[in-house]
Amino acid sequence: MNEYMKEAIAEAQKGLEEGGLPIGAVLVYEGKIIGKGHNKRIQNGSVILHGEMDALENAGRKTSAIYKKCELYTTLSPCIMCTGAVLLYGIPKVIIGENKNFMGEEELLKNRGVKIEVLQDKQCIEMMKDFIEQNPSLWNEDIGV
Repeated sequence: MNEYMKEAIAEAQKGLEEGGLPIGAVLVYEGKIIGKGHNKRIQNGSVILHGEMDALENAGRKTSAIYKKCELYTTLSPCIMCTGAVLLYGIPKVIIGENKNFMGEEELLKNRGVKIEVLQDKQCIEMMKDFIEQNPSLWNEDIGV
């Protein structure tokens, strides 16, 4: 596993330790992490702070030229909201820790020309599986069920 996914997993663990969902993400530009974050919906009472959205927010305002050279690493397959942000800003590649516990909008990303790589990382799978089993109502709230 590369250093960027390790950082995304560390972010996911922070979310879990804070009482939130264990989903983390990092935004990488030219080999350097420019934003990282984790799901903060519970912690901040937010409707939009999924891990990917938090990483984008923490990267700060960037030009489209920068986004178009970025990669997004996320521990879980991105939902429709996070997929929309990837498409809006033209991020060309998303590396996903796992999609066994939740299959996001990978087909939409692929259909719009985004390169997808799914790692099926055991740590990502187990962390999310355990959380969903222990917190089904929080999980359902997070994905809009």
